[in-house]
Amino acid sequence: MKASTAATVRTWTDSQPATATVTYTVRAKDAAGNQSDPSAPVTRTGSGTGTPGSNLAAGKPIEASGQAWTFAPANANDGSLSTYWEGNSGAFPNTLTVHLGSDADLQNVVVKLNPDASWGARTQNIQVLGRADGATAFTSLKGAADYRFDPASGANTVTVPVTGRAADLQLKFTSNTGAPAGQVAELQVVGTPAPNPDLTVTDVAWSPADPDETTAITLRATVKNTGNLPAAATTADLLLGGALADSVDVPALAAGESATVSKAIGTRPQGSYLPSVRVDPKNTVRERNEDNNLLAASSPITVRQAPGPDLEVLDVTPNPASPAAGAATSFTVKLHNRGIDPAPAGVTRLTVGTATLDTATPAIGAGQTLTLPVTGTWTAVAGGATVAVTADATNTAKETNEGNNTYSKAIVVGRGAAAPFTSYEAEDGSYQGELLQADATRTFGHTNYASESSGRKSVKLTATGQYVEITSTVPTNSIVVRNSIPDAPGGGGIDATLSLYADNVFVQKLNLTSKYSWLYGNTDQPEGLTQTPQADARRLFDETHALLPKSYPAGTKLRLQRDSGDTASSYTIDLIDLEQVAPPKAKPAECTSITDFGAVPDDGKDDTAAIQAAVTADQNGSISCVWIPQGQWRQEQKILTVDPLHRGNYNQVGIRDVTIRGAGMWYSQFYTLTEPQNVVGGINHPHEGNFGFDIDDNTKISDVAIFGSGRIRGASDGSEGGVGLNGRFGKNTKIENVWIEHANVAVWVGRDYDNIPDLWNPADGLQFSGMRIRDTYADGINFADGTRNSTVFNSTFRTTGDDSMAVWSNKYVKNTAVDIGHDNAFVNNTVQLPWRATGIAVYGGYGNRIENNLVYDTANYPGIMLATDHDPLPFSGQTLIANNAIYRSGGAFWNEAQQFGALTLFAANQDIPGVVIRDTEIHDSTYDGIQFKTGGGTVPDVRISNVRIDKSNNGAGILAMSGARGSAVLTNVQISGSATGDVVRQPGTTFTITNG
Repeated sequence: MKASTAATVRTWTDSQPATATVTYTVRAKDAAGNQSDPSAPVTRTGSGTGTPGSNLAAGKPIEASGQAWTFAPANANDGSLSTYWEGNSGAFPNTLTVHLGSDADLQNVVVKLNPDASWGARTQNIQVLGRADGATAFTSLKGAADYRFDPASGANTVTVPVTGRAADLQLKFTSNTGAPAGQVAELQVVGTPAPNPDLTVTDVAWSPADPDETTAITLRATVKNTGNLPAAATTADLLLGGALADSVDVPALAAGESATVSKAIGTRPQGSYLPSVRVDPKNTVRERNEDNNLLAASSPITVRQAPGPDLEVLDVTPNPASPAAGAATSFTVKLHNRGIDPAPAGVTRLTVGTATLDTATPAIGAGQTLTLPVTGTWTAVAGGATVAVTADATNTAKETNEGNNTYSKAIVVGRGAAAPFTSYEAEDGSYQGELLQADATRTFGHTNYASESSGRKSVKLTATGQYVEITSTVPTNSIVVRNSIPDAPGGGGIDATLSLYADNVFVQKLNLTSKYSWLYGNTDQPEGLTQTPQADARRLFDETHALLPKSYPAGTKLRLQRDSGDTASSYTIDLIDLEQVAPPKAKPAECTSITDFGAVPDDGKDDTAAIQAAVTADQNGSISCVWIPQGQWRQEQKILTVDPLHRGNYNQVGIRDVTIRGAGMWYSQFYTLTEPQNVVGGINHPHEGNFGFDIDDNTKISDVAIFGSGRIRGASDGSEGGVGLNGRFGKNTKIENVWIEHANVAVWVGRDYDNIPDLWNPADGLQFSGMRIRDTYADGINFADGTRNSTVFNSTFRTTGDDSMAVWSNKYVKNTAVDIGHDNAFVNNTVQLPWRATGIAVYGGYGNRIENNLVYDTANYPGIMLATDHDPLPFSGQTLIANNAIYRSGGAFWNEAQQFGALTLFAANQDIPGVVIRDTEIHDSTYDGIQFKTGGGTVPDVRISNVRIDKSNNGAGILAMSGARGSAVLTNVQISGSATGDVVRQPGTTFTITNG
């Protein structure tokens, strides 16, 4: 496995022919093996023999014609003999190519294998080839010959003398007596850089020395050609905090010559900015060393606040907080004058929908905050809306910063999320195929397609020409299809296409997979399922998504058809989402792209090193924001913070003080190809996975997608599903518009206190909004470990394998009297089709709220549940369940012996006091509408008002089970269509139910 120790200075002995000291510089690596800022080099020194020369291959890009399993080419120049590259088995010739960056005069090539005796002797046939800078073809530097490697000799190393000039060095292997492919533990290319210019920045300065927000700043840099040939004219990028401020021309420079260049970059807001300069940013000058072109100043520019007022909007609050359609809605705005002088009276403007509300605003003193009731009201319209507020809308005040006067906030009118997509049921369209419908008890876990379908119905296509067709009611340029195709006979899934037509014209093939579905077994234990095919299966559905080649108007007939080239034996179609996806967002000026750190979109290569380097630069204050451009970005290690103390087997220190922004969840997408348990050199526990981000504090992430590689929750063979976002989360963390799919858990908030106690930092004020969470093996978002004052708002969840949203006030905290999960809120979310456990759950704590949500089609558990299983800290105070709607929820679980209601209160071993249920609808429940479950605790004084329960198919409207204890008071509760009675108290119960 690849070494995962942090690289600082490493020393070893090189085998070379005469005595020399070999010193070379490469980019530092973190604990993940990721390259860091090129301005932070590491010097490696070794004693060897031969004419003086450096190992030019250390840390340089390296690639191969193929690799066996996880034995990657990067192992061949990582400084460790315990890791190695091996070519793909039986595919001779194998090639291993290292890119030196520029021409070098070569002396010898050293090929090493691990000297451990367990390797045994072997002979490899190797040819050495080189390619000069600018050339297209390789030429032979040393003809093919057999080289014997023998650990008995004490080194297991061969040295091949070569002569010639090359920028790329390649080894070609045609045989290996010890393995079915070429093998290299370390490749060293010894030589000296060829004559070339070499541009460096030797000084970065600025004027004036002490600017304020109104002072124009000039950046200055000294550029020197340290090479031995003249350098042509080029440019230099002037950077502030890593973000491009401007560029300046650099004249032609003779060898050894310097020039000072400067440019005015305008004003900057109050703050600290570390200036740096990168010469020849587009590599137009061919240099001896392309890695020494960047220099950062030794100290930042500190911009002082300028005299004058400066108004900013801190927040806007609607009243009511979640208005119903047609409600007169008022607003309150919080204004702040961050300036050092008073702000004069003016006008604050609020716009929402078609309404514009202007409010006279009094003078605000320096540093003061004003809570301002807005004049007038807005009549709420169903759906989503954006409230925009502008301070000093008539420009009465002359402010130090006129660019920070606006603020916007999303609100939702009515229940559920204001999702940007519209969903269509397959069975509601026209179709040729088999309609699948669930049985009366919606049996789960026995390969029951319809029970796992939205609305408990779907359509199965088995013959060529069969289809599902819907008529769009909205314009769309994208499609998502919830579908099921068969597993491979031996498990592991298959890939297949399905044909998409628009108004009978072929559009494209959609790529479907069953790789992430099909779990087998008749156990309900979460880790007891397997991927080995057998009779009983569950988690049958997955989703595919695609951007379409153009936008199709409302009224378009979109058809999913099984054509002759669509090779799955069957296609079960459940749901279709249509969305008019907005164009990709532009890069904010203050952000620095991961491409500046070496990431390349859509090339299939691992971009982790570049992503980690960019995030680290932001965390260290070198840049202001990380930009994820449009593209597919492969990530094979979780992004985190290097733990210098190396506590434990895995790194569990998250990022902090970081902002990550993307072009949109449809455009800026992270993905992984490696299941978490198969990662080489893993830096996080496989349970946390090799994708996404570990967050500790003050982090903002928006407008990206994270697609994991998990295929199971957990298994005896060590298989894991991974977590998209995890960590302590801390304060001032906000996650917006993030799509997470194919994880074990999408978001796990919190770490147990005994996991590095010094870093204890429970989430406080954490905000999630616009989340799109799909197809997990366990929870969607779980607020654990003392999470408080945190919110999930306006988000959608589909096919989670445990609770879609939960507060778990567990006991693994610093202080069980203080670190209680409290005052968290799940507001205006839509939950569909949890295939295991609950739509929304609260386990312990106080002040937690479940409001304005829609929950549909739970497979086996309640739509909403309060419970004291999982041994939480006690419930106290009030827990509010208000203005929710629950459809087709509840089910039989735990060997089909327990029947859960759509809304269940389960005092398993502790009391659940203070429950308020109001303004809620419960429709078409599988069993009971509201259920008080048998347990060892009491549920006292439940208040239920303005609740409608309709059609409890196999149970009661409200049921108190025989072992339930407590009481409930009903006010304006309407119950109809219950199979076993409206209000039922089983014999033996002491639970009382009365009308208020």
